[in-house]
Amino acid sequence: MKFLYVTDTHIRGTTPKNRLDVYADTLKAKLEEVIALANSEKVDVLLHGGDVFDRPDLSPNIVGQFAKIFMKATMPIYVVAGNHDTFGHNPETISRTMLGLMDSFGVMTVIDQQNPILFEKGGQRVQITGQPYHYDLDQRDPKLDYYPTNDSDADILIHIVHSMLVEKALPEGVPHTIIDHIWGTTADIILTGHFHGGFGIKERNGKFICNPGALSRVNNHWSEMSRMPKVIIGSITNGKICLKEVTIKSAQKGEEVLDRSFLEKAVHQEEKLHSFVQQVKESSQFQTLNMSDIILEIASLKNVEDKVKQEALRRMTVIEEVWKDGEYE
Repeated sequence: MKFLYVTDTHIRGTTPKNRLDVYADTLKAKLEEVIALANSEKVDVLLHGGDVFDRPDLSPNIVGQFAKIFMKATMPIYVVAGNHDTFGHNPETISRTMLGLMDSFGVMTVIDQQNPILFEKGGQRVQITGQPYHYDLDQRDPKLDYYPTNDSDADILIHIVHSMLVEKALPEGVPHTIIDHIWGTTADIILTGHFHGGFGIKERNGKFICNPGALSRVNNHWSEMSRMPKVIIGSITNGKICLKEVTIKSAQKGEEVLDRSFLEKAVHQEEKLHSFVQQVKESSQFQTLNMSDIILEIASLKNVEDKVKQEALRRMTVIEEVWKDGEYE
């Protein structure tokens, strides 16, 4: 049995402000290559790790354009819902989303948590299960999300989870699960998405945990500048699992499609604003206690750029509104 795994395509019609290209056209080229690769490799199934779309109510026109690309696949496509595919991050809303529409038309199949997919080929039984994104993911017992049940008396279990599975701990307050904490999983292969940077293919005692990274690069973080989009091709023969990453050839280098000037400008603006706040703190004599007046006075004395002054005033207005509503503690 052979499969191709791709994740986080984030289909959308508009171009993110940090992109230098036409996002939809670039994504179409990459998906065309992915489908062509799946066809040429004669995989039995194409698996998608979620966030097919960048929003659940995307324009039908855009959905139709990309549906035509997926329909070129000669094998079935199975997917789990990502956080961007549903309303309110609730997988129960799938029927009202564009992902649900794709499922209804048979373009791809959303994996039902209660009904695993079973493939039988060459005397092997391979079960495919999926865990869509939900609010408690990576915040409850990992066994509930990362340990599938063998409901088909299968020889190999493949489990797809749209989750924040990472190698190292993330800052406090960011829900996540560390790879080393789930090696006891009942799955033989865990395929994840959500974490766009990915971590490749990890193996321990014959079990595999994989994330090739997002097919799309929708932000301009430094790590995305150097990362190239990839997919995973896997084969299962006589119980032996073989996985490999394949780089998408049509994907351009980060510096050719990602624009960091906006981000760098924002950082520079933040530094100026911080300096302005320090000036306010250092000034001790004012004729008024109104913060807006203080900001305007400091701005005139220190020759502060108008954009910095307006940003300071905007932020002060937000804080004042919160105070008035009694929401600030």
